[in-house]
Amino acid sequence: MANKALATRQKMRLTVSPSPPPRNPVAVAAKLRAAGPHAKGPGAERQAAKRALKKAKLEPEE
Repeated sequence: MANKALATRQKMRLTVSPSPPPRNPVAVAAKLRAAGPHAKGPGAERQAAKRALKKAKLEPEE
């Protein structure tokens, strides 16, 4: 029952087709113009601080 879908002389081939043109040519220009990384908001900074506190091994003072 193995290999029922392919005939004996057919072989699986990996075809490389050229990439299609962009659907919206204006979108390409907008994507290139997109802003870089933004500053994190206060909520994200708070969460990062909480995660850092949980990770840190706290030792009692002597």
